[in-house]
Amino acid sequence: MTETGEAQHVIKARQEKLRRLQELGIEPYAYHYEPTTSAAAALRDYEAMSGESAVKSRLAGRVRSLRPHGKTTFAHLEDRTGKMQVYFRQDTLGDEGYELVKLLDLGDWIGVEGPMFQTRTGEITLRADDLQLLAKTVRPLPYGKEEKDESGESIEHGGFGDVESRYRQRYADLAVHSEVRDLFVVRTKALREIRRFLDDRGFLHVETPILQPVYGGATAQPFTTFHRTLDRELYLRIADELYLKRLIVGGLERVYEIGQVFRNEGIDRTHNPEFSMLELYQAYADYHDMMDLTEALVHHVVQEVKGTSVITYEGKQLDFQPPWPRLAWYEALERHGRLSAADLGVEGLRGAAREAGVEDADEKGKTALLDGLFKALVEDELSGPIIIYDYPVELSPLAKHKRGGDRTLTERFEVFVAGRELANAFSELNDPFEQRERFEAQARMREEEGWEEAHQVDEDYITALEYGLPPTGGMGLGIDRLVMILTDRSSIREVILFPTLRPE
Repeated sequence: MTETGEAQHVIKARQEKLRRLQELGIEPYAYHYEPTTSAAAALRDYEAMSGESAVKSRLAGRVRSLRPHGKTTFAHLEDRTGKMQVYFRQDTLGDEGYELVKLLDLGDWIGVEGPMFQTRTGEITLRADDLQLLAKTVRPLPYGKEEKDESGESIEHGGFGDVESRYRQRYADLAVHSEVRDLFVVRTKALREIRRFLDDRGFLHVETPILQPVYGGATAQPFTTFHRTLDRELYLRIADELYLKRLIVGGLERVYEIGQVFRNEGIDRTHNPEFSMLELYQAYADYHDMMDLTEALVHHVVQEVKGTSVITYEGKQLDFQPPWPRLAWYEALERHGRLSAADLGVEGLRGAAREAGVEDADEKGKTALLDGLFKALVEDELSGPIIIYDYPVELSPLAKHKRGGDRTLTERFEVFVAGRELANAFSELNDPFEQRERFEAQARMREEEGWEEAHQVDEDYITALEYGLPPTGGMGLGIDRLVMILTDRSSIREVILFPTLRPE
């Protein structure tokens, strides 16, 4: 029998059990159940009371194992905190109650209540005086086989091994793999610590539009949609930046947003078209302040979530204790790429780009060449955490020129960890006249160099700047990439509950 045939056979058998339950008058899909504790808490409470068997617990979860022995059955119930062995006896539940036990399958949701005791093998167990079926599963979950090693630790073999299927059926992946559930608990903790850090420093959490008439705040291609009532084209935001800075103009001096942004770009192990970003803006600050703030924020999250500032990612040790190393952009290109790009014209950059393997180098303009050379020659060498600062003006249309008269550089930095950008920050450009010039230069790049990711001219944002944007520091941080580092995952799909996938 083929695997598909086997699955169909199991589904048919479960559907037959479902019909039997209905014949017995047992509701297979309950309306309500109220557990009073969790598996982990019940185990702790029992041990704290020195094994007092009169202690009763009321739990709910999935059936993880079933071992029938005539008129008794041992099972394991699994909830979000762990597993609890459950003991069913026919003389305790009665004939009708034990008939329900016989109709259970792996993966069924049940509720049980009864006293705790310890078996002869030493396992703390709940004796079910009451059993309720909460949801009957008609499709088997892809559980693997479990066995214990010499130390008594459980080891699982097989199961839901196909990575693509796990992403497509994340609900099954979560149900089968406790470590995946733990991963997303870590993600929640990281978000909570980011909010706590910023709230404690007087930042205000805000929400800005996802549907925007003009996209901006990053160099990326947008997703386009259409609003029928307004009869106009709109874009899913590629960044929160320009709306958040409008709020600084309005007098909200410290703001941040954690939300989804959307970029119509390629899909690989570090990019998903829909991803989570933190963006924050602080009045009267510059990029030096943002360097200090970013170091402190990331260190706080790593320390609180992992309990240490030194963690291992992809086999390498990373130390997030501030201060981090800092290196200027052109110096990084010279050190790691052995290339003095500041002295090269467009043709010289094209030659260097061809040699470095930059795709379509002969068709690119200066901006795309600089960007391509840095990605090809430098990024993989930045194990980090490290701050790369003073970016070329061509790559930074929203950052102020570097103080001291060098108009080729901007006060911008990026944080790199394990060869990937984690954060991006500026001394924000607050001169409306220069901002218009930068926007128009970007528009020319789009027309003359074919750079499709160039920034649009946002007239309303320029109007906002004309009302006055005080000196402002801003920073954006990729939440998904931070969680990848915290959980030692090499693919962004591992840390997004429902990643974007190609059609089957």
